[in-house]
Amino acid sequence: MNYTRLLGSGMAALLLALTALPAVAQSFRVQCPTHTALHPLVADAQGTITGDPKKDILPNPHIKCQQISGGDGFATMADGTQTYMFSFGPLSGLANIVKGLPGTVTAAEFNQDNLDSRGNVLPAIRIGAPYPDYPFNGAIGLERDGGEQVGSVTFMIDPVTDLPINGRGYRVGDVVIFADGGGTGAAAHVSRVDNTGAILAVTIDNPGSNFTNTPTATISSLRGTGAQPEVNLVAASSLGGHIDPRLAMDVGVLNGNIPAPMIAIDEGDEFFLTLTNVGMVMRPDLFEQHTIHFHGYPNASAFYDGVPDASVAINIGGSFTYYYLAPEPGTYMWHCHISPPEHLQMGMVGQLYVRPRQNTVPADSSLYAALAASNTDPSFPAGSCKSSDILCSNQLPPSNIVARDATKQYAYNDGDGSTAFDVEYPIQMHGFDPNFHFVGMTFNPESFADNKDKYFLLNGRSYPDTVNPDPLSTQDSDGVARFSQPLSSIINIPLGGKALLRFSDLNVTEYHTLASLGIPMHVVGYNARLLRDQDGNNMDYYTNSISLAGGESADVILDASDKTTYKAGDVYYLYTPQLDHLSNDAENFGGMMTEVRICPAGVDVTKKCI
Repeated sequence: MNYTRLLGSGMAALLLALTALPAVAQSFRVQCPTHTALHPLVADAQGTITGDPKKDILPNPHIKCQQISGGDGFATMADGTQTYMFSFGPLSGLANIVKGLPGTVTAAEFNQDNLDSRGNVLPAIRIGAPYPDYPFNGAIGLERDGGEQVGSVTFMIDPVTDLPINGRGYRVGDVVIFADGGGTGAAAHVSRVDNTGAILAVTIDNPGSNFTNTPTATISSLRGTGAQPEVNLVAASSLGGHIDPRLAMDVGVLNGNIPAPMIAIDEGDEFFLTLTNVGMVMRPDLFEQHTIHFHGYPNASAFYDGVPDASVAINIGGSFTYYYLAPEPGTYMWHCHISPPEHLQMGMVGQLYVRPRQNTVPADSSLYAALAASNTDPSFPAGSCKSSDILCSNQLPPSNIVARDATKQYAYNDGDGSTAFDVEYPIQMHGFDPNFHFVGMTFNPESFADNKDKYFLLNGRSYPDTVNPDPLSTQDSDGVARFSQPLSSIINIPLGGKALLRFSDLNVTEYHTLASLGIPMHVVGYNARLLRDQDGNNMDYYTNSISLAGGESADVILDASDKTTYKAGDVYYLYTPQLDHLSNDAENFGGMMTEVRICPAGVDVTKKCI
């Protein structure tokens, strides 16, 4: 049976998120509210909001959550070199991550019980996770808060299996009377019915402090036309954010990813990101703190910016939940801000992007009109701006001729369809000095001045590993294989389509250049800003290569829409013309190169191509 915990009013949930902040008091906890004042509960999976708290019972899909670990791990380069890393690893969204997808999930996916109906740990949650076909997307270690006082708990009812004698004519608000096991002072009511009056949900208003067993309840109503049904309310204890440290350590230790787990949110979302510091097994002498810094991101509060001078740093054995709004679309990046030259060089870097609100414009509606409304409507959610504001990041284009294409997505709120694409691929450019990593593992002093990268990576891999579609594993010091490099860099473009490449560079010692051989690069965004001047004129351009320094990003569209030029089965290359970046430590092939493939019509490009 599915069930959802209600956290009270939206304002209460927001206050909870803003008050439970000290890292020392949050040891191994997560925060992922089902709703806030900005995003209240919804009545059904389609997101219909009624405003009636007795009917709106499902988590709001615009609240996104993610949990990551801070620690260490290993990765294997294309020439077989095993590399030690300081790194972030996944502690939620693992089923997505091993498929090359962002680990960001909704509150409904995140707040999942790690135990089965008998209280045993689910078999998927094990040492060395994730692995291919990993099935669990919830927060690792989230445990039931048995015996804790909670405000209310809602249980979704299956009328066929849970209420086989469910009558009709019930109404929201009908009293639920517990026959046994109801806990101290428990009271409940019918919280949702269908159009016949059959019961769909029951809400326990005051579970009390001992509501941990399996109660049976009867529905008391003079309006019921059938026999009084019994409701089996399974798993009555709530998921309040406590994390079982054993499960978090089983999955999080030595489970670092390169790049760090990917983050993707939609414009207007509220995002709760929990960092759990599990420590460094290979360097037990180090008591390394970690933080999360969203590079270039318009964060409203310095407290959540991850710079320890203005915020907090997370100690080993502690967790901290960062809170963000997603006000502007674009490609960003994130990293640890403790000793940045060291921790970035060692691998604590990740990808982040925000999808634009324009993706939700109804099909065949005017993109221009939607952007104009966003810029002028004072009631529009966070992220909008007045069209007369010279600092507005969503300047209107000169023309109003393009309608929303239901088959396309957009990189920005462009208003004219200039950033439309079919598929998107985040590509992180990075490199490292193997000597620096070696001394980092062997207790030797590190020399920052002598750093010189010799391995060059796209999404944590060098060629030919970049075109291996599977997650890459490394056997760690405990003998367990962990999939520390989940992302390939294969670019599959559907026949007649376009691919958005979200480039980010977090190298601390080198500039990187990437060239496209055969398909021109259409550069539409730079450093998370649409290339457009204050008069609305597009400043986008075409080129055959881009160069980025550390901390820069670019949004590039590869346009293969001309079917006479780009045919199914064609293979092109994305590579660096810096020849010393096309090798592994000056030996053999490798470095920053991958393939761009034109896929036949009708092929699912997320799974295969040619």
